[in-house]
Amino acid sequence: MKNLALAIIILTTITACKNENELKNSNAIAVTYPETKTVDSVDTYFGEQVNDPYRWLEDDRSEETGDWVKAQNKVTGDYLAHIPYRQELKDRLEEIWNYEKVGAPFIEGDYTYFYKNDGLQNQSVIYRKKNDDDKEEVFLDPNTFSNDGTVSLGGISFSKDGKILAYSISEGGSDWRKVIVMNIETKEQIEDTLVDVKFSGISWKNNDGFYYSSYDKPKGSELSAKTDQHKLFYHKLGTSQKQDQLIYGGTPEEKHRYVSGSVTEDGKYLFIYPRSSTSGSKLLMKDLSKPNSKIVTILNNFDTDSSVMENVGSTLYIITNKNAPNQKVVTVDASNPSPEHWKDFIPETENVLSASTSSGYIFASYMVDAVSQVKQYDYDGKLVREIELPGVGSAGGFGGKKDDETVYFSFSNYITPSTIYTLNPKTGASGVYKKPEIKYNPEDFESKQVFYTSKDGTKIPMLISYKKGTELNGKNPTILYSYGGFNISMTPSFSIANAVWMEQGGVYAVPNIRGGGEYGKKWHDAGTQLKKQNVFDDFIAAAEYLIDNKYTSSDYLAIRGGSNGGLLVGATMTQRPDLVKVAIPAVGVLDMLRYHTFTSGAGWAYDYGTSEDNKEMFDYLKGYSPVHNVKEGVAYPATMITTGDHDDRVVPAHSFKFAAELQSKQTGMNPTLIRIETDAGHGAGTPVSKTIEQYADIFGFTLYNMGYKELPNKTMTKVKGK
Repeated sequence: MKNLALAIIILTTITACKNENELKNSNAIAVTYPETKTVDSVDTYFGEQVNDPYRWLEDDRSEETGDWVKAQNKVTGDYLAHIPYRQELKDRLEEIWNYEKVGAPFIEGDYTYFYKNDGLQNQSVIYRKKNDDDKEEVFLDPNTFSNDGTVSLGGISFSKDGKILAYSISEGGSDWRKVIVMNIETKEQIEDTLVDVKFSGISWKNNDGFYYSSYDKPKGSELSAKTDQHKLFYHKLGTSQKQDQLIYGGTPEEKHRYVSGSVTEDGKYLFIYPRSSTSGSKLLMKDLSKPNSKIVTILNNFDTDSSVMENVGSTLYIITNKNAPNQKVVTVDASNPSPEHWKDFIPETENVLSASTSSGYIFASYMVDAVSQVKQYDYDGKLVREIELPGVGSAGGFGGKKDDETVYFSFSNYITPSTIYTLNPKTGASGVYKKPEIKYNPEDFESKQVFYTSKDGTKIPMLISYKKGTELNGKNPTILYSYGGFNISMTPSFSIANAVWMEQGGVYAVPNIRGGGEYGKKWHDAGTQLKKQNVFDDFIAAAEYLIDNKYTSSDYLAIRGGSNGGLLVGATMTQRPDLVKVAIPAVGVLDMLRYHTFTSGAGWAYDYGTSEDNKEMFDYLKGYSPVHNVKEGVAYPATMITTGDHDDRVVPAHSFKFAAELQSKQTGMNPTLIRIETDAGHGAGTPVSKTIEQYADIFGFTLYNMGYKELPNKTMTKVKGK
């Protein structure tokens, strides 16, 4: 029977296949893509004309675009329905996801609050209790905001006395927020909802009101129209939003793409951070203890990133990369705060520093080859101790109020679920506060760090995680994931989804490529603008390392990344279509000539430059822009682009246009699909149910296009000839 079944499979495969590529991939599914019309749309850059035949897909409000989305989702849904083990993946994801997740407690007023998710709740719930012996009660349940979980809780902020809460909500994943103010005892809303708030924190001025940021509502689509003048407002409790005081950002001289405001814990100072892009900020200060005080400028350029992390009276503690690419902490008196008066408090080291405060101490967290090291200092600059961490991985938290008696921190890595620990800051004693009870055994897996050489000789670290006993035979299904931009560091963290991937015999590899912040400002800058190709070269070299060292081979390798990481995947697959079998670009920045014309995209120019800067920058961007580098007659990897129809950060038009280009030019049988989540945005606040469905589809698509007829943990044999 076994031989007969194999003969039938081979016969069926040969009958269905028309070329060698099809013969190799017996899982090939015939796909008929929706017709995507082209239009005559041409832009001229420095004398060069560039066609944009799918410009019409940028109109997110048109019925025609909506019909195209439905048609693409129908094709993608039909394809995914052919994958026999997609439901098995979903069931296992749900099983392992279904454990209680509890956040670190925090005290506001008379109550102790904490987040908790029972397991598969779409959104985590905020609980509270007055005393340790009290029974916890539900304080705020975002799952009641909507029936399908697509309205999510954003930030929360309590008044100084803890009696009033202001919290923001997002609808359908949009970056636009509404702010609701409630009485914490009655849990009732006490005034009208604030609307049209975007890219904003909520920072209270004692108990009187709070600061928030937003843009004027754009003309045209609020999901794609450009927004570039951010404003800081003060909302006084009991007044209407129309009466809110404009603090900063209302004049041409004060025009910045991002403006944030933060009040010190003692309520004495407001610090304002105007930015023209995602890197570099000015630093301004207002003394709130003095009526009608003027705004004082501390830094008036975008050359550095500096933020005030704490004050003790008039002494300010500032973390900065000014003359310190790896960051340091300085002090200065608020009466004379300009940089020439700054004094080093925690000097720069060879490792990148971030810092937080809690319980009257400063906690300096260092990245040592992307792994955490934490030191505790007092306010005189004396080293109290190095915090003993549970292992090699990422430690987070260490933040709280000055009078907190206990410090909480979390620890995880790629194979260890996040556990919360307590720390007595006076004695240094620590212990487990909350360890998850998850149907997963980290002892079955291993994670190791390697260093490989990129194209120009630069050494790049990479963490590779997989099941113990994995044979390095070049046939392990592997996901290579990274980001490579905006000074964001890829530090080890646990993912339920990746645990399921590794259970299937999968390898998960994350290189710390340039453009990130793992080695400070120099590492970031080495992957920006006219050096952006370094990022792609680092990623390609990581893939080649995995192949050369037999972790995998091109037939079993997938690349994945989101947002700027989606650009990374798009550029890699268009530059090296032969390198990988599967590509999963998520919510990617894929049209590098027009990214800056949508929403707040112009704020990304520090990393990318723009096509309008000069001819050299235009040529460089066009040279790697994924939308503009899809070529006729090339066999691209099996591709599933993912995006959300409410993504107003990286608008879905990027993904739409890339999908259209691939579908019109792809050669061979590899599918080029797009999965468009409805009522979803860039990712934040996505309901658990949708997240699980997304991963089941991504892993199913990936394994299926690597040739698996069944899940690898059922059988590690492959179809003959693959």
